[in-house]
Amino acid sequence: QVQLVESGGGLVQAGGSLRLSCVASGRTFNRHTMGWFRQAPGKERESVGSISRGGTSTDYASSVKGRFTISRDNAKNTVYLQMNSLQPEDTAVYYCAARYGSNCLDCPYDYWGQGTQVTVSS
Repeated sequence: QVQLVESGGGLVQAGGSLRLSCVASGRTFNRHTMGWFRQAPGKERESVGSISRGGTSTDYASSVKGRFTISRDNAKNTVYLQMNSLQPEDTAVYYCAARYGSNCLDCPYDYWGQGTQVTVSS
């Protein structure tokens, strides 16, 4: 079992930046691909990006590519989402998730965090 806790959300003006963190419990963090997802009010959840177990491979949704960066620190059981050039359409609850196995953004994920709210004002 893996428990995930996100932090770092908040209110930011358009053009600003935020860094989200997600801390995982347990000793198998480095066996899990980590993903970030988001859900805006009234919309379906969408993929943001994912990072491989060793951190050498990342994949991003086209809507965030070039603005968002995912990284991880396996020694700290933590994955990060650096978000730059934020826009109002990035407003959503952001979730991290863990998938046992290889990097795959659109595959099923096994464990999910509770989410953290990101609000971008215009």
